[in-house]
Amino acid sequence: MARFLLRRLFSILISIIGATLVIFTLTRFGPDPVDLYLGDSQAEVSEEFIQMIRAELGVDKSLPEQYARWVWSILRLDMGQSIGTLRPVSEIIKIHIGTTLILAAGAWVFAISVGISIGVLSAVKRATFWDYIGRSFALFGQATPQFWSGVMAILIFAVILGWFPAGTLGNREGFIFEWSNLRHWILPWIVLGWPASAGIMRLTRSSMLEILDSEYIKLARAKGVAPQKIIWKHGLRNALIPPLTSALILLADYLNGALVVEIIFSLPGIGTVALNQAVYDNDWPLLAGTVLCFIGIYVSFAFLADILYALIDPRIRYA
Repeated sequence: MARFLLRRLFSILISIIGATLVIFTLTRFGPDPVDLYLGDSQAEVSEEFIQMIRAELGVDKSLPEQYARWVWSILRLDMGQSIGTLRPVSEIIKIHIGTTLILAAGAWVFAISVGISIGVLSAVKRATFWDYIGRSFALFGQATPQFWSGVMAILIFAVILGWFPAGTLGNREGFIFEWSNLRHWILPWIVLGWPASAGIMRLTRSSMLEILDSEYIKLARAKGVAPQKIIWKHGLRNALIPPLTSALILLADYLNGALVVEIIFSLPGIGTVALNQAVYDNDWPLLAGTVLCFIGIYVSFAFLADILYALIDPRIRYA
């Protein structure tokens, strides 16, 4: 087990080093950051002042030295200062990450609970009405783009029926699970979670069908084991690895910013910040900080998936 985890940690370290090189290289391909920092006043300042700004931004050194200084700052948990807002990048991420966390967690719970439940039901009731309903749910979920389903959800449930708000976070007072706050999150959770729940449903269904047709399941049925025990203990546990892979990577993707859903429902999450403030303004310290945060989240959940694999399947644990 220890050797297995050490191999995974080493591969994650190599991935992070490669990611920092790619991030640093791409952020240096954009326009001169001094143009963003000074704006229209660049023609009115002296060359000495411009060189001072370059030194303050750290772009007056050679590229290898800039990379080394940037990595050293990251190791000290210092992501630098946003050029556009002159605020620490870590502070900007901290302000907006909460919205993305709530959005990601709610959509993930919806995707996992609905996807696995319908997948198990569809596998157990194969070639029946419930199987066709589940497969239709998966088909429409994977075929419908989020920008369309989000707009349709707002049109039907917010404009026509008036059940939910069309977007924003509301007044954000009180506990999140109070109805006045919760109703702002229901549509974004469903819109973001529906495509993923469709994928998890298909994975769960195919895995369950394979397990339910295996010899040891047939033996358990012949011995008179209760059907519920066969489905949930012997069947689902052995069919969990493919859905587990999708679920953990899915949560990492959600935490990295569900940009389309955040824009449609006017949610100030980390994805919106990365696009509006970092990409459009060429704010490379903020862009590098948000992308590095995304990568850290992604590799962390990939490592968590490896650990859960080992706990579920002993063959992986001792590989």
